[in-house]
Amino acid sequence: MDMDIAGRRAYRITTRSSKAVLLACTALVSLSPTILAAQEAGNSVSNTTLAPIVISGSGTTLDTSNDSQSIVATETTAVGRMPTEILVAPASISVITSKEIEERGADSVEKVVQYTAGVVTDYYGGDDRYDYIDIRGFTPYTYRDGLAIGRTFGGVKEEPYAYERIEVLKGTSSSGFGAAEPGGAVNYVTKLPKTERFGEVYATGGSFSHKEGGFDFGDNLTEDDTLSYRLTGKFQNADAEYDYSKDNEKFLMGGLTWRPTDLTSLSFVFDHLDKDGIPGSGGQPIGSDFDRDKFFGEPDYYFLTTNRNSYSLMFDHDFDNGLSFGSKARYSNSDTAFGSAYLSNTRTDGSNLADRYFFGSDTSTEQFVVDAHLMYEKDFDNVETRTLVGIDYNNFKSDNYGLYDTSAPPISTTDPVYTGGPVSTDPTYGTANDQKTTGLYLQQDLTFWDKLTTSIGVRNDWFDLSQDDLFSSASDSDTQSKFTKRFGVSYKITEEVAAFASYAESAAPPGIGTEPTTGRQYEVGIKYRPEAFPALFTASVYDLTKSNITVYDSVTYLPSTVEKVRHRGFELEAKAEVTESIDVIAAYSYIDSKIDEPGGVNDGNRLMRVPKHLASVWTTYTLDGEGARGDMTFGVGGRYMDSYFLDLANSGSSESAFVFDASFTYKIQKNTTFQLNMSNVFDEKHIASQDSGGVYYNPGRTVMATLRQTW
Repeated sequence: MDMDIAGRRAYRITTRSSKAVLLACTALVSLSPTILAAQEAGNSVSNTTLAPIVISGSGTTLDTSNDSQSIVATETTAVGRMPTEILVAPASISVITSKEIEERGADSVEKVVQYTAGVVTDYYGGDDRYDYIDIRGFTPYTYRDGLAIGRTFGGVKEEPYAYERIEVLKGTSSSGFGAAEPGGAVNYVTKLPKTERFGEVYATGGSFSHKEGGFDFGDNLTEDDTLSYRLTGKFQNADAEYDYSKDNEKFLMGGLTWRPTDLTSLSFVFDHLDKDGIPGSGGQPIGSDFDRDKFFGEPDYYFLTTNRNSYSLMFDHDFDNGLSFGSKARYSNSDTAFGSAYLSNTRTDGSNLADRYFFGSDTSTEQFVVDAHLMYEKDFDNVETRTLVGIDYNNFKSDNYGLYDTSAPPISTTDPVYTGGPVSTDPTYGTANDQKTTGLYLQQDLTFWDKLTTSIGVRNDWFDLSQDDLFSSASDSDTQSKFTKRFGVSYKITEEVAAFASYAESAAPPGIGTEPTTGRQYEVGIKYRPEAFPALFTASVYDLTKSNITVYDSVTYLPSTVEKVRHRGFELEAKAEVTESIDVIAAYSYIDSKIDEPGGVNDGNRLMRVPKHLASVWTTYTLDGEGARGDMTFGVGGRYMDSYFLDLANSGSSESAFVFDASFTYKIQKNTTFQLNMSNVFDEKHIASQDSGGVYYNPGRTVMATLRQTW
């Protein structure tokens, strides 16, 4: 699961068989109550849609039924698995609903979260291999429906169209979910069948010969609504913004949900992701200012492929006496490969030549993860209590073959001549990893007089690790154990305002022979959810520390050990449907980063890729239709990112920048819309990253037009 890439790796095509077996769930005893997250939708004087009362049929089930209608979510499971009102959850949480994702035309996870406080995206610029995301200065672990996936860096680029919402938790989540970084985590919530007929089809075309079509529809299969299905798909054929590139994708997901009673549900979801693209630009010569599409790699060795299958099972049952049981399991297998020629040095002898190397990898992974928990809720005179106890198991296996070849011929930067790929694509190294993690966790929430909520979470993880050298047959193994905890308190000052404070710890899987990477965070904040209109305003201050870490320099890609890094900062975030015509999303973040290793050469420096200031705002205005003219919605957004250092020595930095986005949607008729989205409207260009070989620019302007039919 911990797929750190220590620099650039290599390529070889392998085949392997894999099984698609699923599920064994372990039941456990627990005590807890279910919260009624609530703001009544009722008919107000205006037509503004208020968030509905959220009533979970099963205590462990998250209600996402309003996510396609509103940018403001009211409930989350990101803090500790139990569905909880965001207002009273003792943590900073950002939820990007499917409505917001569609509205902004966000077709990658990086685009989905780039208007979120504390989040940095695209910090490798023209390197497109992964979802590059940092939260409060650290690369997050990701989860799908609460089940671990792995890090964003080194993992598969996720398809946002598969998800009802994407939840961003600021701060650590180890006490509930296991492996995590202190900065935060990302949880993807899968689209599941509904109890009604619904659907959409769309077609998109735009920049870089982009052609895309998709669908998402479902219905009941039985007259009593006990069996439902959902089918979701996306098919894309496109180029990227670099010469000789492509960006093709096939995604298909199908789901079945069985509800034998109002208190029981069982869902099965299968999804297949097939990507055929390129790993990015490969770098531009240092000191140059070529157009982004200029390519200095090798067309014959330039690819990034992904083939992944996932099988998920989700079961929930409410015993109707305060006790409920939930279990989820997922089996997935994937094959990913990439290869490219990268710049290693820009010569300064007047020859206009740049040196290069070949680099790529071929990785096969297999993961089985299962969670089972019981929750019990009980109301006393002035006290509501919820208790959750559970166990999860995660087995992650990977085979990674790599190629690193310095024999790539140099290339002229003014008159490039391509010479072909490496003489041999046989791998030069390879490792096999097997990580097994078993976690036992407990969460206790107490609410007094519907005002004061206290939350305690504890967890112990047992790590069983093994690693084999696929060339020398050398092997090593290790076992470790780590205990983490979380304490939080939230107080409702009024029905609209709540203040919170929390302390939480994190632990990430260790390497063999090393201790787990650990972290801790203190946070205080205040949240405001007005009753007059759907909105959530959050302000928070935090102090987090990560210890015992190994980082990879963004310039040299070599590992460095850092004793401790401390980040202190504050964040402001707003999501508001101010009127029936105006929606606003705004965020500001400040991070004070400091490497703390007295006597070390980097003591007092900032950690790389951590800007001091981040700010963004996205707003839409809807002009109601009149006569034959349908509704028109205008959207405009701006993002500011301060410069950040590229290495631990703080010897080089990126460029600060403002980037603007825009959208326009026209309702042709009741269920038919035309949508235009533009990213980086003014084609602003800045250096996002630089290594010893070249510079990497931020993504350029894209324009996409979509025709959508719903029912």
